[in-house]
Amino acid sequence: MMIDLHRLDHLVLTVADIQATCDFYSSVLGCQTVRFSGADGATRVALKIGDSPQKINLHASAQPLSPAANVPQPGSADLCFITSTPLETVLDHLRSHQISVIEGPIERTGTLGPILSVYIRDPDGNLIEVANSLSPSE
Repeated sequence: MMIDLHRLDHLVLTVADIQATCDFYSSVLGCQTVRFSGADGATRVALKIGDSPQKINLHASAQPLSPAANVPQPGSADLCFITSTPLETVLDHLRSHQISVIEGPIERTGTLGPILSVYIRDPDGNLIEVANSLSPSE
């Protein structure tokens, strides 16, 4: 028998400063900061992505939660976000926030086909790809 996965519910980023991460992802990438109670009753922080049911949970590197990745550390992630905002507008927005573009625009292959991407870094040095779908169906 095979496991039938349906979707990615959330992923976890280990970060040096939860507030700095929330500020970056909300002001630069338009994520919404949400707070929720963990199973232990403690308040947790996450970033909601657009109107999707997906989120990025944030764990502080100074206070790791258990269980966790084997070697959780800030700056080790590589994430790609698809946006409907034209990439030229994205680039203007990044410039207005003094965010350096590492690479792009450059064509890549996304889950549903070709994408046009730019690469930046978040406050922890994680590689962040922001892309437009080049597929007519998306």
